Amino acid sequence: MKHFDKLFNFIRKDPILSAAWFLAIISAFVVLPDRNYADYFDFRSLGILWGLMVIISGFADNSLFEMAADTICARAKSVWQLSAMLVFLCFFSGMLITNDVALITFVPFAIMIYKSCGREDLIIPVVILQTIAANMGSMLTPIGNPQNLFIYGTSGLSLSEFIKVMLPYSSASFILLIAGIFIVPGRFDAIKHNRKIKIFIFSKKQLLIYSILFLTAIITVLRLIPWYGFVAAVFISCLVMNKKVLMKADYQLLMTFLGFFIFTGNMGRVEVFRDFLSKIVKGREFGLSIVISQFISNLPATLLLSGFSNDYSSILAGVNVGGLGTLIASMASLISYKIFANEYKDKKGRYLIFFTLISLIFLGAMILVHILSK
Repeated sequence: MKHFDKLFNFIRKDPILSAAWFLAIISAFVVLPDRNYADYFDFRSLGILWGLMVIISGFADNSLFEMAADTICARAKSVWQLSAMLVFLCFFSGMLITNDVALITFVPFAIMIYKSCGREDLIIPVVILQTIAANMGSMLTPIGNPQNLFIYGTSGLSLSEFIKVMLPYSSASFILLIAGIFIVPGRFDAIKHNRKIKIFIFSKKQLLIYSILFLTAIITVLRLIPWYGFVAAVFISCLVMNKKVLMKADYQLLMTFLGFFIFTGNMGRVEVFRDFLSKIVKGREFGLSIVISQFISNLPATLLLSGFSNDYSSILAGVNVGGLGTLIASMASLISYKIFANEYKDKKGRYLIFFTLISLIFLGAMILVHILSK
């Protein structure tokens, strides 16, 4: 009985990872493991993603993001200024440090700020806007989120082509976020900063090394140096400098990738299934990406659809837009919800209602952008 309880708790803790490996194991009975399994895995995307996660963890350990947020937000004099800074910190930082990290860093910071200012009434609308901002900002760059990194690595799209696909959606969301900030209650009220001066602990040497590694990551993503050289540089540097940071990468996310690679690889070798799914997907990539994302989130939707269609531009746009809508459409949205729910257990229902409503408004607007851009 205890084993079943442990299994249930594991599945509940990470249902996407569990689903990925359930599908992988089932498909392995259809296509028995052989040498061709090695061809399923996109080791380049996995290696770069791992390196980026380690580097960002190193920055976080040295308080880089907290120092930046503290410096910027201290300049705010009114509610709308503070809200704008907190929301657009997520929007722009998501382009470089991923939407997940942006929310893990800046949502708790926002809650702390509004508590200290005595404006907890603003936390729900601002955290929701932060969440949407992180998802919408991250879609503009190949390193903004895991699905972008995967598509950029496998599609052959150039950087300019990639940005060209996503720029209309990112620009429209930027305008909508500005409009959202100006409907925040009491937007012209003055902000009284009651925060205590915080001492940040960091190493200039480590920040310099992580900055060099981050630039190396960007060069690697742009296909200018081999990915395995970048991975080796990150591993050796962190092993010498701070080996603990190597354990802070999201290995559950990497294992989720592996599970879906096995499943889609196996299904691609079943001719009947491959032909059937390819016919369904062809010409419907954008719409299917959005719909599937609502139920299994946009990363698994990316891995699933990319195995049966070469229209990467439509999949790229669809899965990023598909991060809007339900709470599980983007796993990053769950991060904000969990942070908020831990602080305000009695307001979880209110948050969910407002999040779904606002997210659906943004989703509708992005679909309209897609229609108009055709």
